[in-house]
Amino acid sequence: MLTPVEQLLFILLALCAVGATYAGFREMYLIINRGEGKLYLENLPSRLWNALVIYLTQRTTLKTRRLTSLLHWGVVIGFTYYFLVNLADTLEAFIPDYRFLEGAGLFSDLYRIFGDVLSIVVIVGVSYFILRRFVLPNRRELTYHDNVLLHPNVKAGGITRDSVIVAGFILLHVGARFLGQSVRVADTGADLFSPFATLIAPIWGGLSADGLRVMEHAFWWLAVGGIFVFFPYFPYTKHAHLFMAPLNYLTRPRRTSLGEMEKLDFEDEDKEQFGAHRLEDLTKTNIVDAFACIMCNRCQDVCPAYVTGKELSPSAYEINKRFSIKDEMSALAAGAESSHPLMGWAISESAVWACTSCGACIDICPVGNEPMLDILDIRRDAVLVQGEFPAELQNAFKGMERQSNPWQNPESRFAWAKGLNVPTVEDNPDFDVLYWVGCAASYDPRAQITARSLVKVLEKAQVNYAVLGEMENCTGDVARRAGREDLYQELATTNVETLNEVFADKPRRIVVTCPHCFHNIGREYHQFGGSYEVVHHTELIEELIEAGRIPQSAHPKKQSNVTFHDPCYLGRHNDVVEAPRAALSAVTSSLIEMPRSGKNSFCCGAGGAQFWKEEEHGAKAVNIERYEEAKATGAEVLAVGCPFCMQMFETAKSSVADGPVVKDVVELIAEGLASDE
Repeated sequence: MLTPVEQLLFILLALCAVGATYAGFREMYLIINRGEGKLYLENLPSRLWNALVIYLTQRTTLKTRRLTSLLHWGVVIGFTYYFLVNLADTLEAFIPDYRFLEGAGLFSDLYRIFGDVLSIVVIVGVSYFILRRFVLPNRRELTYHDNVLLHPNVKAGGITRDSVIVAGFILLHVGARFLGQSVRVADTGADLFSPFATLIAPIWGGLSADGLRVMEHAFWWLAVGGIFVFFPYFPYTKHAHLFMAPLNYLTRPRRTSLGEMEKLDFEDEDKEQFGAHRLEDLTKTNIVDAFACIMCNRCQDVCPAYVTGKELSPSAYEINKRFSIKDEMSALAAGAESSHPLMGWAISESAVWACTSCGACIDICPVGNEPMLDILDIRRDAVLVQGEFPAELQNAFKGMERQSNPWQNPESRFAWAKGLNVPTVEDNPDFDVLYWVGCAASYDPRAQITARSLVKVLEKAQVNYAVLGEMENCTGDVARRAGREDLYQELATTNVETLNEVFADKPRRIVVTCPHCFHNIGREYHQFGGSYEVVHHTELIEELIEAGRIPQSAHPKKQSNVTFHDPCYLGRHNDVVEAPRAALSAVTSSLIEMPRSGKNSFCCGAGGAQFWKEEEHGAKAVNIERYEEAKATGAEVLAVGCPFCMQMFETAKSSVADGPVVKDVVELIAEGLASDE
């Protein structure tokens, strides 16, 4: 189709564009490669398949905002199909009298109708996105609270400008190709398998054959030539996510759970930086996050800190990272130090300490970003290197260092069991299940009721169990999430040594009442040589009920209505969602779900060391937001499965009148046992 002169011009354009685009992507690679750690490529075939499935099905995008997500899916499929369309159009332009799949029968028909329909899908989808950003009411989803720190270029409309440029290119590219097809139909006659192109073909009816040729060439250049004009800009836009999102899923670490943190190497004598102070201190996969971010703000929609008016927006943080890279891309690629520290430039100090480590931002992200882990790494730098952190946390650190518990309680760790015949591992070395009590149940009077209730259930079910007693220490969760990685490693190492000695050759089964103990022992202690089967007490209760070891007569359905709050470190982080509900079904005939439940549960506000410090300033406290949601269900009882959730909601009761009674699941089961006696 193209003349020899046009072909030469196109080749020159393509060579220049590919060279400039290569330079941009090379800079991206060099910047990513400056990060800590490595990009993970183990089990590459399964990783490739997973990345491909996520890309084609858009299952992560379709979790929420259904209309927008469906239209985005259509654009993705259409844009992907256009790789084939562009290849075919280029071949037709360079090979005389060639028509792609001509004479291929059904394949030719399918190729044309998919191209025709998907062109309209892309045009409609991108037009909707433009309207959504500038006109439709839900454009508010793409904005930020006034107190959120934003990069100067973001404030100046950088995201909008970028979106307009890219949306304009897509409309020009796909629209020109579609119009070119309509010109072809006007020349060759109606095509049943190009219905939309056939529909508008009559607008070219007044053109001569030569006029149609000119229009066909013009639209080809706009469609295919436009790609190469745009390509050099591509690495600098948010739409690099088209390639970087699949790469993110392909290369990020396989974690034992959603929020598993990586171990710092304190034995490396050459290492001076611990945690992330500047961009290049982040891990490679966390730098990839900045390029993969689609800037959709879904993470801030579910962030408990942002929802309650704090300065934290996980989305704004990732966007600030991306714009910071864009500002000095060539310099960073060349090895220069980034101009600004992350705290104070990409994210405010208050935002860093507002994170509850609930993991909602990771769970919801359609491109696999993990902003929570960035924030926790920034905390490590603040505590270990800068020595700047909320003063209240110092008390918890001192308590873990001196008394092995953040309460700073010097009393016996086994005092909670006073009056009960609770066996220690020394009393019962042949136990089947080790009950890890945890600091909360050891020292907090309210959580002790939960521990005593579990003991009652274990004994009723004749479970062969034991506890560590005075041998137990804090798991260190508060230390790790607050940035004191050195303290965490000391506690974890000690606990692993104790557990490995106690278990010896026995099956390593541990039951816990605290999801934070559950997570650390079961999902992070493998980093220190500890491998155990850890179950939450609701999982064990479910097993005992199913096995008939807690008879039906012992748990009458006496509660008229109950709602359950899923602890973040149980449901979202570790996928334990059904067991608490199965246990509750034994004591209630009416389990009422809150609007945000299961893996989509809203945080209580205690995680990420928030329990041990003053909550960052915002419009509302996180625990009150959640307790009000529980109250709105009309439930009489708010069931929990975490001692910290318990305390947060007990505190919220003073601010919310006539709210539900707060009880642990095992307390409800134990009450059933009492009524049976």
